[in-house]
Formats: sequence, C-alpha cells, structure tokens
Amino acid sequence: MLHLCDSRNIYTHKKDELQIALEKASTANKTLTIAVVNKAYVESDEYPAMFDLFLEGFWAGEGTRPLLGQLLVVSMDQAAHERCEFRRLNCYRLAGDGGGGDDFAGEKDTDVLWLRNPFTILSYNQTLDLQISTDIFNGNPTSNENPINTGFYFIRSNKKTVSLFQTWYDMRTNATGMKEQDVLVSLVRGGVFEKLGLNTRFLDTLYFSGFCKDSRDVNQVATVHANCCRSIKAKVADLKMVLRDWNMFKSKDNVSTSDSQNGTNNFQWSKHTSCMDSWHK
Repeated sequence: MLHLCDSRNIYTHKKDELQIALEKASTANKTLTIAVVNKAYVESDEYPAMFDLFLEGFWAGEGTRPLLGQLLVVSMDQAAHERCEFRRLNCYRLAGDGGGGDDFAGEKDTDVLWLRNPFTILSYNQTLDLQISTDIFNGNPTSNENPINTGFYFIRSNKKTVSLFQTWYDMRTNATGMKEQDVLVSLVRGGVFEKLGLNTRFLDTLYFSGFCKDSRDVNQVATVHANCCRSIKAKVADLKMVLRDWNMFKSKDNVSTSDSQNGTNNFQWSKHTSCMDSWHK
C-alpha cells in the first residue's frame, strides 16, 4: 500500500504510527514483509482460520520462523487488528472501516504458506523493480505473457513502483466487481510495466508454487499459494493438506542423497480436491 505513505492522504498521527510500524518490522537493509488481512481471514467457524494457517507455515517451514520478526500485518478492520495483536505480531490498523482503503484490499489475503525462506531465492539485481509469482511459469522470467498472481511479490521501493501501486489503486476504485488481482492482470495486459519502465522478473513455480501448478520438487519449493480456488473454506481445507504433506515429508529421515538431489523422494502433493470442487458450486 505504498500510496498510504503519501502524507497528503494520512493524518499526521497516523503517518507517525505507520512510520513506527514500518521501522519496527524492517530489517537493517530496509526489507520487510507486508500481509494485509481482514475479518474474513481471521474468523472461522472452526480452527484454523486462514490467518492461523499462514502463521503456522512460518513455524513449520525451514528457516522461516525468524521471518515473523520482519512481518507487518496491516489490518483492514478491528477484528483483524485484535487478532494480530493477540498473536503478538507487528500490527498496523488501517483507518476507515468501509472506506476506500477497504475497497482496495478487500480481496487481498494470506492464502500462502512460506515453507522456505524466499529471500534466498530472489534476485538482488539492483535494476529489478518487481519480482512476482505466476499461476503457470512459461519458462521465460522476463516474459509479460506469464499469467501473474498476487500471492507473492517482491518490490523495490522507487518512483516507478510507487506509480504502479497508485495506478493499481486508482483503477481498483473504479473497477466495480473486479478483484485487485484481476485489476493488476488487466493493467499488465494493457502494457503498464512497459509504460512505467518497470524491470520485472516473473517467478518460477518450481519455487513459488500454487494450486494452479504444483512445484515439481518439494526440495526446492519456497511458497505455496492457494490460487485457482473460489472460496476461503476450500482454500483452508487444501492448505491444511499442504501442511500435512510438508510435515510428513520433513519427518522422513531416511531420504537418500540421490533421491534428495533428483527431487523425487516418492513425494506427491495431495490433490487440491476442495478447491477443484469449489468451481462447481
């Protein structure tokens, strides 16, 4: 939400609170992870809710627990904020229930599991402005033909990326009925990356996978996104299966070196049955 850093749009005390939250969560090199949550993702008829699964992934992952220290949870409503504070995380409450901010991020969620540290896989080429996950990777990390998703993206803050977020926000507020990911996809198809001069890298599903395309190597996967799914309930059900698969994989201590290298290990992800069924309801 880079537009929120514009002092013209935030009361002074709110800007100070945001600055404090950003500084608290950011690392020495000014890197932090931002997750935007609302009531739908913290409340559920049964445990766990989506937000609980998101956090559980950090605890179950390899080398991911320390990353919780650089996580800033932006709450879109009071219920989400209270849940964040209950979990003793770095929390920032976005002002305005039902206002424009809620509209912009209403569809943004935490339907991703971090199973390994993604920052060890990302490129630190200083010329890259944006690295973003894909539904299906076409093999070319610079091709705008890659179908993107907003499950994971790494942004270098500069004038070009601020312009992208402002354009995204402006179009979202005028795109009735469109989810924020659909708005960004529309912008990409319209050539927004080229117009803004953005240097973009599209991420391989080998490392940044999802339900649209499973990673083919459990020894390499960093994140799993519950994309290609129509309901929160279905996402939660299938992400629970991903965590189960992951924990079973980790519990096997007799994996041979050769198997580990070729990535087979006789491992298979469970079918994302609930999400597949969600398209027929």
